[in-house]
Amino acid sequence: MTAETVKYEQPPGSPRSSPPVPVPPLVEAPAADKTIQPAKLIRESFAAVETKAEELSQYFYGVLFSVSPDARALFPINMATQRNRLLRALVYAVQMVDRPDELSTFLSQLGRDHRKFDVLGRHYDAVGVALITALKRFLKDDWTPEVEDAWVTAYGVISKSMREAAGKEIGPAWWKATVVEHRRVSRDVAVIKVRTDQPLPYRAGGYVSVEVPQRPRMWRYFSPATAPHDDGTLEFHVHAVRGGWVSRAIVHHTRVGDVWRIGPALGALSVHHTESRPLLMIGGGTGIAPLLALLDDMSRWRHNPPVHLFFGGRRPEDLYALDDLRELTVTCPWLTVTPVTEEGTLPGGDRGTLAMAVTQRGEWPDRDVYVAGSPSMIRATIAKLLATGTDLARIKYDPFTLD
Repeated sequence: MTAETVKYEQPPGSPRSSPPVPVPPLVEAPAADKTIQPAKLIRESFAAVETKAEELSQYFYGVLFSVSPDARALFPINMATQRNRLLRALVYAVQMVDRPDELSTFLSQLGRDHRKFDVLGRHYDAVGVALITALKRFLKDDWTPEVEDAWVTAYGVISKSMREAAGKEIGPAWWKATVVEHRRVSRDVAVIKVRTDQPLPYRAGGYVSVEVPQRPRMWRYFSPATAPHDDGTLEFHVHAVRGGWVSRAIVHHTRVGDVWRIGPALGALSVHHTESRPLLMIGGGTGIAPLLALLDDMSRWRHNPPVHLFFGGRRPEDLYALDDLRELTVTCPWLTVTPVTEEGTLPGGDRGTLAMAVTQRGEWPDRDVYVAGSPSMIRATIAKLLATGTDLARIKYDPFTLD
C-alpha cells in the first residue's frame, strides 16, 4: 500500500447504503523501537471485538463487495467458511504483530499463494477499506485515533509484504494435478494420490491449497503426507469434517481422473538434514500427514536425530496410519512411536488426550517439538507443554488445519 493510495470508509449504516467518503491514506510501519505500543493496541482492540467475530466478518465482506464489486467473483458462492478463514488469518497476524521476522515470512507466503485468485492491486486496497471500516463500526467508542493509526499502519505492512512477494514470484500461480488413486482407510478418512503435470516445489512438512472440481473456488489447505517424489506424485490424507463442504466432497466423491488445482507450498514445519537435537512429534488424526512427510524425508538421510512420535485419536480405528508407522520403526531405529487413544487401548499405547499422554511421559526439555492436528488439539497440547516448562521457541506448528 503506497502513501498515495486513498482508502474509503462507509458510514455506520448498511455497507451498501451510501457512496464512500475519503479518509487518510495507509502508510508504512513505524520504526522498530515504536512497535510495542501499536502491537498492544492492536491486540487489545481485536480482543474487544472477537466475541462479535461472525457479525464483524459479515460486515467486512459487505463493505468489500460494495467498494470492489468485481472482488465477489474471487470467492465461492457459500461464504460461511471463507468468513472463518479470514478471522483465523487475522488472529494469526495479530499474534505475530510484534514478531516482524515471523510475520514477514507468513505474509510473503500468503502473497505468493494469493496469486491463484487473480488478486489485483485494487483488491488489496479494497480489503484495507473493508477491514478498517468494520473495525471502526464494531469498536465504536474504543476506536481512538491511536487505535486507528495502529491498524492502518499494520494493514499497510500486510498489503505491502503480500504484494511485493507476489510480484517477485515467477513460478506458476497453481499446478494441475490428476487423481491417480483414491482409497478409503476408514469411514471418514481417505488417502488420495495425485500426480502434477509439472514439478511442484515444496518441502516435507509444508502444506498447499487445493481446489477440487466438485467445489469450484473453495480452496482448502492440506498437507502432503510424503516428501517430494521425482515422479510428481503427492499423497493427501483427508478427514471428512462435519459440515466441511470440501473435505466431504474429497472423501466421498473423488474419482480417479479428477483434475485438481494446487497452489504454492506454504508452512514452517521443516527439519534440516543437519539437525542433531532430538525431536518430539505430536500428530492428531490426519494431522499426522505433515509428520509422515517429515519422516519420509528423514528416512533417506545418512544420520538422524532420535524422534519420538505420539499419534493420537479418539478410538483405535482412528489411528489409520499406525501400521505404516510401526513398519517404519523397523527400518528406522531412531524412531519411536506411541499410539494414544481417548477410548479403548492399543498394545504399547497410552490412554487419554495427546496433551495428557505427552506431558505424563516427561517434560521433554531437550527436544524440538512439532505439533499437527486440529486447532483445539494444537492449543491444548501447546498449553500443556508450556506449563511443564517447554520453551515456546522450540514448538513448531502451522495455523491452517481445518476444512
